[in-house]
Amino acid sequence: MYLTKEKKAEIFAKHGKSATDTGSTEGQIALFTYRINYLTGHLKNNRKDYNTERSLVKLVGKRKSLLDYLIKTDVLRYRAIIKELGIRK
Repeated sequence: MYLTKEKKAEIFAKHGKSATDTGSTEGQIALFTYRINYLTGHLKNNRKDYNTERSLVKLVGKRKSLLDYLIKTDVLRYRAIIKELGIRK
């Protein structure tokens, strides 16, 4: 499995409020970004894996909706997470 409990806790500890705070917007965006990067690499090797391609599109949509929510509520947090993760928007 590419995403272990330890890696997930590390992502939430770095970007969220704590390692167990899985509901924070920044933590969820960071987790989705990690998963999107992994699936993108997988699709480069397996071009005909359409189920993974569909999952990737759904994840990008979820991340976009969270980013839209964050820009409406707090622009400074939005700019910080975009810069930290290197997301193009």
